[in-house]
Amino acid sequence: MSQRRLLLVRLLVLLTLGSGLWYLGWRWLYSVNWPNWWIAVPLVLAETYALVDAFLFGTTMWRSRRRPDPPPAEADQSVDVLITTYNEPVEIVAATARAALAIRHPHTTWILDDGDRPQLRQLADQLGAGYLTRGEEWTGRPRHAKAGNLNNALFATDGEFLLVLDADQIPDPAILDRTLGYFTDSAVALVQTPQWFSNVTDSDPLGSQAPLFYGPIQEGKDGWNAAFFCGSNAVLRREALMQLGVVGYVRQVRTAVREALRAAEKVVARARRDADRHGPSAVTALAEVAEVVRQAQRSLAAGEEVATVTYRFQRAVTEAGRRVVGEDLERIRADLVEIGAVAHEGAQPLAVDEELGLPVVDEAALERLSDQDWSPLGALQSVSALVRAVDVDRAEEAQPVLPLATISVTEDMATCMRLHALGWSSVYHHETLATGLAPEDLRTMLQQRLRWAQGTMQVFLRENPLVQAGLSMGQRLMYFATMWSYLSGFAAVVFIAAPVVYLLFGVLPVNAYGAEFVARFLPYVVLNQLLFLAVGYGVKTWRGHQYSLALFPLWIRACATAFANVAFGRPLGFVVTPKTRQPGGSFPWRLVLPQLVATVLLVVAAVVAAVRLWLGTADSVVGTWVNLAWVCYDLVVLSVIYQAAAYRPADKDVTEEMRT
Repeated sequence: MSQRRLLLVRLLVLLTLGSGLWYLGWRWLYSVNWPNWWIAVPLVLAETYALVDAFLFGTTMWRSRRRPDPPPAEADQSVDVLITTYNEPVEIVAATARAALAIRHPHTTWILDDGDRPQLRQLADQLGAGYLTRGEEWTGRPRHAKAGNLNNALFATDGEFLLVLDADQIPDPAILDRTLGYFTDSAVALVQTPQWFSNVTDSDPLGSQAPLFYGPIQEGKDGWNAAFFCGSNAVLRREALMQLGVVGYVRQVRTAVREALRAAEKVVARARRDADRHGPSAVTALAEVAEVVRQAQRSLAAGEEVATVTYRFQRAVTEAGRRVVGEDLERIRADLVEIGAVAHEGAQPLAVDEELGLPVVDEAALERLSDQDWSPLGALQSVSALVRAVDVDRAEEAQPVLPLATISVTEDMATCMRLHALGWSSVYHHETLATGLAPEDLRTMLQQRLRWAQGTMQVFLRENPLVQAGLSMGQRLMYFATMWSYLSGFAAVVFIAAPVVYLLFGVLPVNAYGAEFVARFLPYVVLNQLLFLAVGYGVKTWRGHQYSLALFPLWIRACATAFANVAFGRPLGFVVTPKTRQPGGSFPWRLVLPQLVATVLLVVAAVVAAVRLWLGTADSVVGTWVNLAWVCYDLVVLSVIYQAAAYRPADKDVTEEMRT
């Protein structure tokens, strides 16, 4: 973006936000129709959501950055090209592998086959590419989908840099020549290039190209050192990923020890309730151990090494036990038998979250330990057992160190955010250096978008960027902006319902639809649109704008399922986006049923409004025209979903299409 255009964008950002605050202030203070609060409050909240969205978009664009060409790549920079695949057709993987082998910079090409298919192994041998699949160590353990596939490859390869490609992404021979130069800056961990699809028509009915994201938005995020890793067409520094894996390993062990200490605190507290009947030595020992537990918790919080904390803790507990070992011998023996039974029955006090692969406290085992009426030494032994049960080898995982994040079904955003939090930098290189295949039917597109949205919301709920240590304020806002955008489904429902409720039932959510409303609302809307025009000049942004509203049922479903997954452990599953057109020739009515219902209501409302205006019976001519225009806008936006549902691309040879 030129300096002159950037200044224009900044001016429009200020004017948009200023007019928006003027309008929203008036809406909250003077125009909310409180008697009809059930629609009035949701509407003003939806408008507030939109203003926050405008603020985040404006902040993104404030530091938009178009980078100059990087320095030349250095000949000795070693690279592993990793092609990830699960169940894609062999011919698609073959086309990508051939193109990867033709990359000019010296490198090693690897096919990472998560489907363990003999025909792919044979293909790799024929082409001269490396072939990797999961080993026996992954059997019966969490696989973590694509993140697990890449993590497995990280420990089987040794290149200084990694070029990650999806199975359908055909790389340009110059892709490494055009990106490796950025890594002369030792702080750069990631260089992301755009994703562009060769099988998309100019009309792009499924909204696959995303030119606003792979352009102005990524350039804006790059200005804040927050360019995103998008899962493919990206080069990463191995050192950065390995550091991330080690740091993550240490954090998980610390979390497990912290949980064990909390359980130990509960055990000691229960034992102290009737310690008097065991004698003064028991009272003293339990009091000392309670303090030892608190001290261990404080040491962990202060960042002291886990090994030091646990070693000191175990010594203190052992010493306290020696002082009471002679008391109540028979009961001690009974308690030790019970502790042994807990362990031998398989109810370990620390278990594993199967989806996340993280150590967690097993509530059933904890209750058995903490609810017992332990003798003093029995209590001390159970406390010691809890902390010893922390598995520093992470036997529940195939690999104790997991460099790419596994907390989400979209590993890329979470990994990138963690890299930024460690102080690494990222780069967005705005040049198409690989071409892929986009979904060619509505069902596949919806599966893809749902997974993206679910993964993003999982990251938001598990590692909210606004509170992540190590991120700058700009980086926090850049990650939050993307997560915030997926809440638009709730606002969209209100923006569809409000004009329908007014036109059909005369229910006013706004106190005034006269000149005062128009005078405040119109400048805000016009300036907002001018901002988008200035940012997206020369870029087709309308299709993306349509889908942000038209996919409202999908966004709501993503938020609900991600919340259920994080809060209640309900599985999401991982669906690999099919690379070929899915069967089904009839119009997929079920996939667009919510939009169809909304469309019918909007059309009925428009007809009623037109009749009232024709007959002169409208309660408010200005209000009716405003809401009629609103309905027409909603209908135009929603029309894209029907175009997508009816879309039938011409039959083509997929591999030939990829080559061209």
